[in-house]
Amino acid sequence: MPGATPRFWQRRGLVAAVLLPLAGLFGSVAALRRALYRRGWMRSERLPVPVVVVGNIAVGGSGKTPVVLWLVDCLRAAGFTPAILSRGYGGRVAGPALVPAAANPEEFGDEPVLLAQSTACPVVIGADRPAAGRFLLERHPECNVLVSDDGLQHYALARDVEIVVVDEAVLGNRWMLPAGPLREGLGRLAQADLLVAHGTVGATVRAAAGRVPWVGMNLEGSEFVGLADSARRARVGDFGDRPVHAVAGIGRPERFFAQLESMGLNVVRHPFPDHHAFTAADLAFAPGEPKILTAKDGVKCVSFATPDLWIFPVRARIGGNAESIIVEKLRRGSPTP
Repeated sequence: MPGATPRFWQRRGLVAAVLLPLAGLFGSVAALRRALYRRGWMRSERLPVPVVVVGNIAVGGSGKTPVVLWLVDCLRAAGFTPAILSRGYGGRVAGPALVPAAANPEEFGDEPVLLAQSTACPVVIGADRPAAGRFLLERHPECNVLVSDDGLQHYALARDVEIVVVDEAVLGNRWMLPAGPLREGLGRLAQADLLVAHGTVGATVRAAAGRVPWVGMNLEGSEFVGLADSARRARVGDFGDRPVHAVAGIGRPERFFAQLESMGLNVVRHPFPDHHAFTAADLAFAPGEPKILTAKDGVKCVSFATPDLWIFPVRARIGGNAESIIVEKLRRGSPTP
């Protein structure tokens, strides 16, 4: 969801409490919809190849895109030929449509373009996930597993594995929309196949997940890449003690800023709303001083990149036996309704 999330989502205060009746209605409808799909009264379409869903239960960035990148690498290492389905949020193309690696993020959305560039595998956007999956397989029949990015609540597409990314800070007051940020209740975690903890997750959330396995995730990176010239590389020491401007239009920009600060950089923070459509004017401050962007934001700024713009690519490091859980379930062919 674009823009900053409401502050009242972070606590169970008066404004949130006033919205509780609507939250109860929203939660009831979400639970009923889920039950109708599980019982077969609403139809989920099963594609001829397995589907792995990566999603979350709350509004806001929890780190799904790095998990999708990690998952594609794992599937390839296990002998699969993966492809990606995405909503294409923020783009103008309705889909279904294949995303070229050199696509314009304004047309296809920032996350699909980043995924296409970073994975070199087919990426198709479309609000109708089953239609997008059929479209992809018609054009790339060699693909034998589909990764549905942010697809947890898209129940019209049957799935074989569900991976839920949990950032406890994003869960806020743990109330349903619109009183809080939850799209589904905490009990939904107990129906997943694998839970990825992005940061510390407390006992209450872990208890709600029941026996579903947890693994931890860290985002790691050490090198900065020139946006105007990708052959340029820099390390922390190359910036010395001078200020660097960290620019982020993502769900949790403070996490990005904190990571750069933990590396020893003298960071000046510049947060923007999630999915912000950057322009050259947004980055015209402090000419010549280094500005560091996330990879997701960088794809939107290539057309007006200047030598002072850098991106900080990160990759997810996911612990435990996450890869074996996913691959074994795919090879068993056990569907998740």
